[in-house]
Amino acid sequence: MKKIFASALFAALFAATVFAQAETVALTVDQALELAAERNRTLKSAEIDLEIKERASKYSWNVFFPTVQASFTAARTTDIDGTLEQLNSMSQMAATLQTLTTKNQTYYIPVTAQEKHHWALVGNIGASLNLSLAYIGQIQAAKADYEGGKITWEKSQKETLMNIKKLFYGLLLQQEALAVKNATLENARQRASQAEANYRNGLIPELRLLNAQVTYENQKPEVESAEQSLNQQLDTFAFLIGLPVGTKIQLVGSIEPVYVNVDSDGLLEKYSESSLDIRSLQSNIEVLKCNLSALNFSSFTPALALNYGWQPTKSFFSDSSKWTDQGNLTITLAWNLTNMLPFSANRQKAKDLQANLKKLELAMETLKENQKVQVKKAVDTLNQARKQIDSMGRNITLAQRAYDSSARSYRNGATELLDLRDSESQLNQAKLGQLNQKFNYISALMDLEYTLNADLSAYKE
Repeated sequence: MKKIFASALFAALFAATVFAQAETVALTVDQALELAAERNRTLKSAEIDLEIKERASKYSWNVFFPTVQASFTAARTTDIDGTLEQLNSMSQMAATLQTLTTKNQTYYIPVTAQEKHHWALVGNIGASLNLSLAYIGQIQAAKADYEGGKITWEKSQKETLMNIKKLFYGLLLQQEALAVKNATLENARQRASQAEANYRNGLIPELRLLNAQVTYENQKPEVESAEQSLNQQLDTFAFLIGLPVGTKIQLVGSIEPVYVNVDSDGLLEKYSESSLDIRSLQSNIEVLKCNLSALNFSSFTPALALNYGWQPTKSFFSDSSKWTDQGNLTITLAWNLTNMLPFSANRQKAKDLQANLKKLELAMETLKENQKVQVKKAVDTLNQARKQIDSMGRNITLAQRAYDSSARSYRNGATELLDLRDSESQLNQAKLGQLNQKFNYISALMDLEYTLNADLSAYKE
């Protein structure tokens, strides 16, 4: 309850901030993922697909629901002379019979054609129900398809959120790189200002001043380009998590990986069957088997058809005419013997399904082997990145000492600008290199967890 309240409060505060556009929106990685889960359009589309499959599974029993139709017809017959003649003949015979029976003369009045004699009213209510063992396979296929849809939705959700999380840390990496470039630019500006002051005091030649100014001016476009690229990536990030494009975002966090101690063989033994890719393929195989079962039932078993019709009818040839029922009930057992022939379209479709099953089984073998490759690759990347991070940490310490020493020498006039720039470049390379390796570690760990569909926090060092 507290979590729901906190989420609602955060959403309200966030909405007020965005729509008022009063300040920059600060987001941690968890907050960004929460927004993406609620607003990402790809995930919303996946939810709609899942709803469709859920509805198909929930109401798959409706194949056993009878088809009921009702109709009412008013029919006008153009030629009724023959019917009237037959009706008058029957009336005359009835009058003659009554005369012979009662010994009293009986007369009849012949019916002459009138407009109402042309008309008849016919109602119809019909119900039909077809029963086949194939329906069992169809229902099972619908339910298996829904289960597969849930796996597909989970896969889409985790993949989307993983990519957004990667982008979040990628943007942090860009921010850190931009910060390094800005620091370098500021150092160049200060050196240019110092060189100008020294030149005015006659301490350095004009060439040294020009070199410092050129260095400063050359670094400006690089920093501006990095800022533009970062802003464009932030717009993309805002779009992916469902915010209006142009929303100012401040990322809160740091590129600090959580180290884990894992080995590929142990992970595969424990989590190989948990993979969403493997589970999704298993679901597809199950759906195909259900469809094949339904097709076999329709080929080798008969179908039962039940039809009932109630058809009230009334004509207007005489005033004494009444409603009559001309409905019926039929029970039919039908068996399509052609579908049993091996060269029939039905059996050819069954062979296609069997062939596709073999293809999916081969795909399963390939997927499992590829999973082994991906897991081993991710674990190797983790181990290598960890070593590089430690190594570059030591290198940053040395490069910082070298730069500080060069900066002091430069200020004292004992070191050339080119040497100072080399020291600064090596320090920046070491810092950015370590950041890149930290990002690689985080990214590889996310890939590994996604491949195995497992939370590896239990292996944290």
